Amino acid sequence: MRQEPRLNRKLVLEETVRTPDGAGGWNETWVALGIHWAEMQARTGNEKGDDVQVLSGANYRFILRAMPYGAPSRPRPEQRFRAGARLFRILAVSDHDPAGRYIACHVREEVVT
Repeated sequence: MRQEPRLNRKLVLEETVRTPDGAGGWNETWVALGIHWAEMQARTGNEKGDDVQVLSGANYRFILRAMPYGAPSRPRPEQRFRAGARLFRILAVSDHDPAGRYIACHVREEVVT
């Protein structure tokens, strides 16, 4: 029997908003859309760089309670989750279980060192 996910990680869902900068261009800022509780599952990671800087990345899967397609609270690719100072870019969202009670968000955390 499948065990229920442990939704013990508090995440803030964010998306970008573009506003005119007054000089013919745009400013992009991230705005919070709401809070989700999730189970965080580590996946793969990698590192690339040169003598000046290194980019470390790790993939995760977040399991959240499902919400209807099209609902503003449903995460989408190009949005991100924030957990304190950590940022997770959403790559894809899929159903997690056949009953449709949970969704899986496939995310990537990147850190420049």
